[in-house]
Amino acid sequence: MSNRLEALRVFCAAADAANFREAAIRLSVSPQVVTRAVRELEDELGEPLFHRSTRGVQLTDFGRTLAERARGAVSGVDALFHRSDRRALSQHAGTVRVSVPNVLGRRFIPHALAPVLAAHPGLVLDMRLSEQMADAVGQHIDVGVRVGRQPDSRFVARAVERMALKVVAAPALVARTGVPRSLDELQRMPLTALVDANSGRLWSWAFSRKRQMPVATPAFVTDDTDAECSAVLAGLGFGQLVAPLADPWLASGHLVSVLDAEAPEPWPVHVWRAQRTPVPARVRLVYDALVRMLGSGTAPLR
Repeated sequence: MSNRLEALRVFCAAADAANFREAAIRLSVSPQVVTRAVRELEDELGEPLFHRSTRGVQLTDFGRTLAERARGAVSGVDALFHRSDRRALSQHAGTVRVSVPNVLGRRFIPHALAPVLAAHPGLVLDMRLSEQMADAVGQHIDVGVRVGRQPDSRFVARAVERMALKVVAAPALVARTGVPRSLDELQRMPLTALVDANSGRLWSWAFSRKRQMPVATPAFVTDDTDAECSAVLAGLGFGQLVAPLADPWLASGHLVSVLDAEAPEPWPVHVWRAQRTPVPARVRLVYDALVRMLGSGTAPLR
C-alpha cells in the first residue's frame, strides 16, 4: 500500500479492533488488505506493531505509541475534507477583497452587505475604493463593481443596473450666472472637473447623442468624486455628478439640475469576478449578493 495516510488509517482501525478481521469489516475491505497495510508499515518503520497469536493481535509498545500519534494525524486530515468543515472554511472564514467605485463604496456597499457578513461569522470584507478597473491578479481582487463599459473576457461580469449623470449647481450660483440653455452657454459657466486616474487628464462631460464636452477652463479640479460634489454644493461651479451623489441634494433643494434634456444614456453598472475555477464559496456568496442587491433597484443609481 503506497499511500502512507491510507496505511495509517488502516493501522488505526486495526489498533482499535480485536483482530484484523474485525478491522476489515469496519473498513469494508478484505482482511488481506489490513494484513498487507500493517506489514508494509512494519517494514518501513523497522518495528513490529502487533504481537500476533492464535487468539488475536495486541499492540506492541511501539505500536501503541504510533497509534496515539496516528489517530490525531488521520483525524486532522479527515477534518480538512469533511463537507461541513469545508463549507465553514470557505464561507464562514476568510477574506473577500472587493474593488468598488467611491460613490458606491462610501454610501451603499457596506450597508448592503452588512446582513451577509452578520449571517456568516468569520467572513471578512476587504473593500478597496477606486474609479479604475482593478488589477485582479496584482491586487488580489476577488469581486469588483465597475461603472461604464463591460470588463473584458478575463472576467465573469453581470450587468445589474444603470447609473445616470446629471448637470447640477447650487441655487445661489444659478441665481448669479443664470440657467444655461445650451452646451455652448454651459461651457462659459464656472465648471468643476474630475481627473481621470488612468490618464491624468480631465474627464470630458458626456451628453446625449454621444456628444462629449471637454472642460477647458475649470474653476475647480479634483480626483475625488465626493470633493467635486462638495465644491458644487459650495457654489464653486456647475458639475456633472452621478445620480447617487446628486439625488439626495436635489431632493433637499441644495442643488438644482439643468439641461436635463441633454443628459446622456445612463452608464451600465457591472458586478464582476475573476474568470478562475474553482470559485471559493465565500467569493460566490459576495458576488451573488452584490448582483442581487445592485440589481434590486434599492441602490440610488438613477
